[in-house]
Amino acid sequence: MPPLVSEKLQYPIGRFTFNPIFSKTELEKHIESIGNLPARLAEKLKAVDSGHWDTPYRPGGWTVRQVVHHLADSHINSYVRFRLALTEQKPAIKPYLEERWAELPDVTALPPGVSVQLLEALHLRWVMLMEGMESSDWKKTVFHPERQREVSLWEMVALYAWHGEHHLAHVGLVAEGL
Repeated sequence: MPPLVSEKLQYPIGRFTFNPIFSKTELEKHIESIGNLPARLAEKLKAVDSGHWDTPYRPGGWTVRQVVHHLADSHINSYVRFRLALTEQKPAIKPYLEERWAELPDVTALPPGVSVQLLEALHLRWVMLMEGMESSDWKKTVFHPERQREVSLWEMVALYAWHGEHHLAHVGLVAEGL
C-alpha cells in the first residue's frame, strides 16, 4: 500500500481549477507564467545542490531530477498539441505514460540543467506562438482520448501555467528542505 501523502505535499499550490470564461488578463498572466518558468526553475535549482537531485519532493514522489525532466517532456507535448490544434481540425492527441518516461535513461542520468535549457528554447517558441494567436484561436480544441472530451487551447494554457507552478513548488520543497 502506498504511503499516505498530505495534500499539501502532493499539491503545494492546490489542485488545478479551470475558469472557462476567457479573459485577456488571465491569458496574459498564463503566458507570462509559462514564459518565466525556465528562469524561475533555474533559480530554484541553484538552491538544490547536485547531491539532492535524486531526492523526492515527497514520500513516493518523483525526484527533483525527474520533476525537471518531466516538465520538459510534458511541455514539449503541450507545445506540439498547440500546433496540432492550430493546424488541424480537432485532432486527437497521443497520451503518453509519464511515469514510464520518468524512468528512461536520459531522465535518470542527465542533470536537470539540460531540461532547463530545453525549456528555455521551447518556452521562447511557445510564448511567441501564443502571443501571435488570435482570440478565436483559443477556442480551438484537441480531442483527449483518455478524458474522452475536447480540450480547448484556452484550457490548455491555463493547465500548463498551473503545471509549471505546481512542479516549481515541488522543486522548492526540496530546495527548502521539506
